[in-house]
Amino acid sequence: MSLTDVKTSSPESGNYVGFANLPNQVHRKSVKKGFEFTLMVVGESGLGKSTLINSLFLTDLYPDRVVPSAEEKINQTLKIEASSVEIEERGVKLRLTVVDTPGFGDSIDNTNCFESILKYINDQFEHYLYDESGLNRRHIVDTRVHCCFYFINPIGHGLKPLDIELMKRLHTKVNIVPVISKADTLTIKECKVFKERILREIQENGIHVYQMPDCESDEDEEFKQQVRMLKSSMPFAVCGSMGMVEVKGKKGVRGRIYPWGVVEVENTTHSDFLKLRNMLITHMQDLQEVTHDLHYENFRSLKLSDKPNDKSKKDQPDAGDEKDKILKQKELELKQMQEMLDKMKMKIGEK
Repeated sequence: MSLTDVKTSSPESGNYVGFANLPNQVHRKSVKKGFEFTLMVVGESGLGKSTLINSLFLTDLYPDRVVPSAEEKINQTLKIEASSVEIEERGVKLRLTVVDTPGFGDSIDNTNCFESILKYINDQFEHYLYDESGLNRRHIVDTRVHCCFYFINPIGHGLKPLDIELMKRLHTKVNIVPVISKADTLTIKECKVFKERILREIQENGIHVYQMPDCESDEDEEFKQQVRMLKSSMPFAVCGSMGMVEVKGKKGVRGRIYPWGVVEVENTTHSDFLKLRNMLITHMQDLQEVTHDLHYENFRSLKLSDKPNDKSKKDQPDAGDEKDKILKQKELELKQMQEMLDKMKMKIGEK
């Protein structure tokens, strides 16, 4: 009799209970515990980062934000702002943390503007490593950054030197998803050419962006087609809006009204908004796994392999030298004991 033949039945209902029920147990436990996800958004001011995030999750993550004036922006420095919100859908709870970087790229000298971003990511790895090494590891709060939306200015000729430098420093620490903001400022042809240029510059500079995993052979064809479409759409050209407009008699459509017409946020011919949201939702688990198995493990291995800095190697005693020292000390003690025995024998012989 094989393991698959082993089964038990409820004496009351007679329902089958076996190994096939294990996924349901994992599902119930995961739903009860809830999920955690941290998303970082990086890009220049005025690219619509806050609007897009609010549009993606249908919530207001920045209710108290005050937009600085032009005079205030002159002296503004980069700061990290983390906002958390709990989203519930059909009984599934998601604690979403969005890490914003206001002030990025706004200064005249942006030489060290990425240091705060790198420090924040490393600090979250450090906190997780500390909690993981502690006694109580059952309730570790995961604040590691699982995904980074890097916003690219559509009014330009591609990636700026600052974009390339920061992405090079980030790609070994976080999953980068390039996003072309305010796509409604580009025509369809301009958007296609701009995407190709961004992808070419990413490849030429050796930048590794997030790659969606290939589908398994047993996946249904509809899902495979969706993944192929998402892969071909990167970088995602998006626009966001929380305003509701009326389009062809249909009310409640999120979009923007222009003199020449209406841009619908969730219309795939106008924007990649839906594709970006589908990518984030359908690959959220993979983003977390890549963060844990790749980026965090790289940080952890480097951290654990670090040598103590309080003493230099030449000041630390070598294991071989220490062993020789102990042997010489033992030999000296044996020699002294032998001399004492010889003296005692001589005294006994004289008597």
